[in-house]
Amino acid sequence: MSKPLKYIVEKLRVAPGDEVDLAERSTNETFGLDKAEAPALMAEMKVTLDLLQQRLYAERTRSVLLVVQAMDAAGKDGTVRNTLSGLNPAGVRVTSFKAPGGPEAAHDYLWRVHAACPARGEIGVFNRSHYEDVLVVRVKNLVPEKQWRRRYHHIREFERLLHDEGTTVIKCFLHVSKETQAERLQERLDDPEKHWKFRADDLKDRALWDEYQAAFREAIEETTTEDSPWFVVPADRNWVRNLAVGRILLETLEALDPKVPPPEAGLENIRIV
Repeated sequence: MSKPLKYIVEKLRVAPGDEVDLAERSTNETFGLDKAEAPALMAEMKVTLDLLQQRLYAERTRSVLLVVQAMDAAGKDGTVRNTLSGLNPAGVRVTSFKAPGGPEAAHDYLWRVHAACPARGEIGVFNRSHYEDVLVVRVKNLVPEKQWRRRYHHIREFERLLHDEGTTVIKCFLHVSKETQAERLQERLDDPEKHWKFRADDLKDRALWDEYQAAFREAIEETTTEDSPWFVVPADRNWVRNLAVGRILLETLEALDPKVPPPEAGLENIRIV
């Protein structure tokens, strides 16, 4: 493993009590790596990720939840696709949360989220998540401040519950610059294969850039904990973003150190004919 990769996780981790000035955090950091190295580094990392995921799936006593949040065009889909491709799909569960409707809207905001959490043995991924309820609802004034502000406490306790019951929660904010977002949104408009990704509301959200940055900053500061930390991942360079998230997931699984369960008794003398 390349030496700089060994230090990525701690550089990006937000410790409890840290102040998060997103304007001062780099969106195009390379960590001393070269783009030409990225494919080999990712391939090497996936070998270990695949092994650890198989052990986690076989063990079936614990799980991992990776939460991915970002501004539009930061690369949430690409991160999930590039980081988790090649793993056993039976042990990976990806959930993308849209605006709540039907039964979801008739329950509290965490109801649908808890139901989507990974089962024991699984790696779960939230592409957007319960954090929309302290981000979008705040910026767009969908609920009173008193209501969304108390949700920080709810979320901390919800994630503590998950941790205590065997789910390790890791949260990645893909930190993209406003300039890079503009380039990627324009690309969606210029490329017929990407038109479907563009919504007129993307421009309305972009006009609220500063408000969203403030909401992300406070959400990260209020909900990063020792057991369920946030990581601010530079996202202007896709290859750096993917390596960083992959490394965060890898170190999380290594710390869990899942074990293949012992074989059923009496199998040692069986011969298949």
